[in-house]
Amino acid sequence: MDEEHVAHTNEETEAGPLSVDRATVDGVTVVTVSGEVDHHTSGTLRQALTPDDLADKARTVADLSGVAFMDSSGINVLIAAHQAHGPVGWLRLACVRRTVLRTLEIVGLTTLIPCYPSVSDALRD
Repeated sequence: MDEEHVAHTNEETEAGPLSVDRATVDGVTVVTVSGEVDHHTSGTLRQALTPDDLADKARTVADLSGVAFMDSSGINVLIAAHQAHGPVGWLRLACVRRTVLRTLEIVGLTTLIPCYPSVSDALRD
């Protein structure tokens, strides 16, 4: 896989740090997120998951393996990011921890945004 590092953001908040790394793998943006996603940190996640060029066929995989907690702010970010990818692009989630996945399932988000067990699975499907 051709990998190119794009950006790294660390935001310290009252709830703790949120670390976001963006890389490009075979033309797909891979966003690796670590920390807690809540109303203090959701803006950082929103910025990282918003496609750079909305007119393009944006494709993004969000690696959530480092996210142990996500509140409704994070859910709203994922919905907005899904919508921002438009009808020809896509957003996929990978490595979602069981506690976060359960929340996504309860609100029905897993029927809107596909979840994969690994980043490589999300990239090849």
